[in-house]
Amino acid sequence: MEVLTVMTGEAKGMEQMTLGQMSLFQEQVNMSSPLASRLRPETLDDYVGQEHLVGKGKVLRQMIEKDMISSMIFWGPPGVGKTTLARIIAHMTHASFIDFSAVTSGIKEIKEVMKRAEDSRMMGMKTIVFVDEIHRFNKAQQDAFLPYVEKGSIILIGATTENPSFEINSALLSRCKVFVLQALTTEHMEKLLRHALKDPRGFGNQTIHMEERILHGIAVFANGDGRMALNTLDMAVLNGEIGPDGSITVKEEVLEQCTGKKMLLYDRNGEEHYNLISALHKSMRNSDPDAAMYWLSRMLEAGEDPLYVARRLIRFASEDVGLADHEALPLAVAAYQACHFIGMPECSVNLAQVVVYLSLAPKSNALYVGYGKASADAQKMLYEPVPLQIRNAVTDLMQELHYGQGYQYAHDTEEKLTGMSCLPESIKDREYYLPDGQGEEKELKERLFSIKNRRKELE
Repeated sequence: MEVLTVMTGEAKGMEQMTLGQMSLFQEQVNMSSPLASRLRPETLDDYVGQEHLVGKGKVLRQMIEKDMISSMIFWGPPGVGKTTLARIIAHMTHASFIDFSAVTSGIKEIKEVMKRAEDSRMMGMKTIVFVDEIHRFNKAQQDAFLPYVEKGSIILIGATTENPSFEINSALLSRCKVFVLQALTTEHMEKLLRHALKDPRGFGNQTIHMEERILHGIAVFANGDGRMALNTLDMAVLNGEIGPDGSITVKEEVLEQCTGKKMLLYDRNGEEHYNLISALHKSMRNSDPDAAMYWLSRMLEAGEDPLYVARRLIRFASEDVGLADHEALPLAVAAYQACHFIGMPECSVNLAQVVVYLSLAPKSNALYVGYGKASADAQKMLYEPVPLQIRNAVTDLMQELHYGQGYQYAHDTEEKLTGMSCLPESIKDREYYLPDGQGEEKELKERLFSIKNRRKELE
């Protein structure tokens, strides 16, 4: 059992904590703030996640470091660092920062803020106006920003959890660069939590005993939301068991009380992860919807990424159902879209719908087996020439070399069928797709048999 222990300030030799130029009163106020607020980073190097935007050499990082910021929209799920990133931009570009709430503000407040920004611009000071939940503004409120964005009076940074294409009017959206922020990974969350336990602004001046799997459980429970992870840690520590020496021990029972659910802890990259997805796949293959539903629930309740499950269902739809039921693949793709649009926990029923459908669908692995055979042949015969009759003759030289000679256009025949061979000569009689007659493949099998017999007659 691995235990994470963070020592108190006394045990570390009473190292002096630096909090800028805060007064004692300001420090006390700060320590009474939510953990996520206290730990908000001020530099990109301390920022966790969104490497595709702010990693070394990435576009947004370069814009910030070169102080070439323009109006932009941050689109992403809750707790991924939209507000924090806006504050870092203001700090690193030495701009005045105005935090504006779309929930509590109207056009009057917008105009007042714009007046302040205009005054700052006259004094050579840039102003960043950060609008949280900008999608909550109606069209008139959004339009109120337009002239100031156009004149450069402000740099507008809007944050939204909704698709900007639908929630932000086109005039304003066309003047803003949209950056998509992604949900934090479990590794990101664990990094945040470890930092909170070590940083003096968090629990760095206390001794916290916590099993590694408890910390991992918090990361999984938060499901990509950094704010939720830190708030859960805060609650767990505050409700932990205090020892005689003042240390705090966080046990699994405390975590369950704080989250309101029993934690089914497992590593997404560990053995149990692969055991569970194997159990789900094989239960569906065995046409057992009850078992499949159970294993799906086990994965989701343990914090598995629903998009990962949806991708596996898409694979199953072609590998194990195939053309025996032509609705299987579109339905699996629809489940992926549903997971992307609404996320957990709402998308769990969408996944359950597809899991049951795939379990009860007729099964065929003819596509999977056929592609495997074709792939093996292709790898052995990568340089097998394309038959002349099905080459494309687009130049005079190609025509002189007999490209396209002997090609038979199927639509010129009444049956839409010719005796022309389309495989290389060395494997012209090879068969890859062999439907076994399950479900809709029964009709396909009969049609394929008819086509092959007729083609032999036409050769």
